[in-house]
Amino acid sequence: MFKNQFLAVALLAIVSALASVAHADQKITVFAAASLTNAISDVASEYEKDKQINIQTSFASSSTLAKQIEKGAPVDIFISADTKWMNYLQDKKLTKAGSKVNLLGNQLVLIAPKGKSFKVDMVKSFNLAGAFSGKLCTGELESVPVGIYAKQSLKKLNWWDSIKMRIVGTQDVRAALVFVERAECDAGIVYATDAKVSGKVESVAVFPNTTHEPIVYPLALLNNASAQAAAFYDYLRSEKAKAIFAKYGFDTTLTQ
Repeated sequence: MFKNQFLAVALLAIVSALASVAHADQKITVFAAASLTNAISDVASEYEKDKQINIQTSFASSSTLAKQIEKGAPVDIFISADTKWMNYLQDKKLTKAGSKVNLLGNQLVLIAPKGKSFKVDMVKSFNLAGAFSGKLCTGELESVPVGIYAKQSLKKLNWWDSIKMRIVGTQDVRAALVFVERAECDAGIVYATDAKVSGKVESVAVFPNTTHEPIVYPLALLNNASAQAAAFYDYLRSEKAKAIFAKYGFDTTLTQ
C-alpha cells in the first residue's frame, strides 16, 4: 500500500513539473516602438504577476520592427509610434483583420541638456537656428516616426531650411534622447514621454499639434498570434494598463 502511495505521489510530482515547464514555455512576443520601453515593460510585468506566461519584448524604431516582422520575425503583437508602419504591415496582410486599434497618443517636444535650456517661441518668425549652437538630434527623418513628425513641424514653422544641415538622425527616439543627455547634441526633438523619463534633459517647448500629423500609437495582433496573445492584447486596452500609460504621460483617451 505504501509503495502504491509513493508511486502516486511521485507521479503527481512529475505531472506538476511537466505542467510548470509547459507554462514556462508559453510566451507572448511584443514588438513596440522605442518610446514605449518603460511603459510596456511595466504593463508586461504587472500582467506576468497574475498569469503563468512569459512576455518577451523588443523595442526599436517602428520602421525597424515592421521590417523585421515583414521578414518573418515570430511576433504576436505590434505597437507602432505612427500609423504609417502599421498600415505598411496591414497592406501586406501581416496583421490580423479587425485587430488594429489606436491605443495611445503623445506630444512632440524640443529638449536640451539639463541646465542648458534656451528660449524658444513656437512661431514662424522665431530664429531657432540662432537660439542654440551645435547639433539637433531626432529620429532618422525619412523612416523613424519621431523624425518624420519633427521634419513636419520644422517645415510648418519655416525653420527647416536654416536648421536641416545641423540635424543628426538616429536609429530611434531613445538614441536621440541619449545624445542630448550626454550633451553631444545641444537640442533634440523627442516625445514628451521620453523627456519625462529622463532626469538629464529639459523640455524647452512643446510643438503645437497643428504643426505635425497626430501622434498615434496603433496596436494590432499579427496573423499567427496565440489565444494567450489575444488576452494580453485585451489587457493593453484595460483600465489597469491605461493607468500605467498615463503615469508615463501618454494620452490614453484614444484607447477603445
